Amino acid sequence: MSTHVTYRIAPATRMANVSYAIRDLAVVADQIARQGHKILYLNIGDPCKFDFPTPPHMLEAAERAMRDGYNGYGDSLGEPSAVNAIRARAEANGFLNIQGVMVGVGSGEVIDNCLTALLNPGDNVLTPCPGYPLYGAVVGKIGAEPNSYFLNEENGWQPDLEDLEARINPRTKAILLINPNNPTGATYSRATLERIAELARKHNLLILADEIYDKLILDEGTDHVSIAALAPDLPVITFNGLSKAYLVPGWRIGWAVATGPAESLNDYLEAVYKLLRARLSAPHPFMHTIAPALQGPQGHLKEVRAKLRRRRDLTVQWAARTPRVSLVAPQGAFYAFPKLDIPEDDLTFVTDLLREKHVLCVNGSGFGQRTGTRHMRIVFLPQEEVLEEAYRNITEFISHRY
Repeated sequence: MSTHVTYRIAPATRMANVSYAIRDLAVVADQIARQGHKILYLNIGDPCKFDFPTPPHMLEAAERAMRDGYNGYGDSLGEPSAVNAIRARAEANGFLNIQGVMVGVGSGEVIDNCLTALLNPGDNVLTPCPGYPLYGAVVGKIGAEPNSYFLNEENGWQPDLEDLEARINPRTKAILLINPNNPTGATYSRATLERIAELARKHNLLILADEIYDKLILDEGTDHVSIAALAPDLPVITFNGLSKAYLVPGWRIGWAVATGPAESLNDYLEAVYKLLRARLSAPHPFMHTIAPALQGPQGHLKEVRAKLRRRRDLTVQWAARTPRVSLVAPQGAFYAFPKLDIPEDDLTFVTDLLREKHVLCVNGSGFGQRTGTRHMRIVFLPQEEVLEEAYRNITEFISHRY
């Protein structure tokens, strides 16, 4: 008679370096919601959960693609109509020397593949702090080294260029920019981008530019500046997608545009393409919505920006009158990153806020921050009345706690 022995399957040690604060607190929120409490969600950047409907021409394009039979695998690097539309939009935005376009399962997959094809164990890429936690998770997953440069809160969350340059070492392969930034909502000035381009030239670095929020600039009369357009002589990979500006995050369609000298990029791009071919394709019918999105009606963007501007202003006004809270006004995207003058860590703060007042924000430490500072990220996508209720609850929580 055999004896069954239970054994443990151990995860890879590198997984200890992988975390994703944005979703982690949602587990606690789910437990509280099951107890019958209404949660005010200020944690996830999904416009479709609020009053931002998908444009009708996007829905029609998706349905048409499915009915026309585009339900099997698509081209690994992207359907020709999609690739051509992305290239045309990039050229209209001033991109020169375009060496490649690739479509992925959301911009996250293309980011993952670009980092995987670039970094050996022990290599590093300069990532912003605070910054979107996906990058740290991918770097940890592939066994590369974290190397974060600070953004300067006293200078509108612009990159701290002295800190950035000081962190470059012989194993540094690239500089990552998130512009507009998640979680701060900052947009980077032309002067800042030009100085970063000079650092890349000096140290022979690739630039990775996450510009998924480029159409969500909140201040009227202000234009987004792409570093690829400023530095056509440098190798740059620019990430973008449909999720945020075209209000379809669940369709998982993103892309990357590679610009710069062919001799700098050819071998690297072929390595990225190998990974994309190995996973077959991005969602085929939704690739056929890229051209209608980029070339079709853009009227919804004006309304989206107007709503976000009002909700940004409401958030800034709340922070200005609330003790222990200070905020650099966001210029793009739909995030605010207020600083908290509190004695405990910000994870404790947002967890207790959730348990006591049922408002779900994300701790600033989940995005990175300077030692000794405390923040939280607020998503100001919800309707004004929801934001007002949430901000009243946060104010009451602070007043009673301190």
